[in-house]
Amino acid sequence: QMQLVESGGGLVQAGGSLRLSCAASGRTFSSYAMGWFRQSPGKEREFVAAISQSGLSSNHAGSVKGRFIISRDNAKNTAFLQMNSLKPEDTAVYYCAAGSGAAWAVTTWDEYDYWGQGTQVTVSS
Repeated sequence: QMQLVESGGGLVQAGGSLRLSCAASGRTFSSYAMGWFRQSPGKEREFVAAISQSGLSSNHAGSVKGRFIISRDNAKNTAFLQMNSLKPEDTAVYYCAAGSGAAWAVTTWDEYDYWGQGTQVTVSS
């Protein structure tokens, strides 16, 4: 059982960077794969990136590959999403999620069991 809280969202200009954080409760953070998803008004939730329990493996959506990097620090019970070269189409609410150890390798939201409340990212041009 997990509780997740995202932070770090805000308003940035196109080409800028943001770093999102996801703080998790409990002592079993390292037992979960972690993922980031995003959702814009009128659109379905979209996979962004995921990382394995150990942090040794990761998966990034084609739309963000080369621009975004997912990472985690198990000693601090925190996952991160470094977002560089931001585009207006990146504007969305970004959600942190925790799932089974195998979840990092798939891109569907229903593989994840626990969700944060989301943090707004707005990219202006």
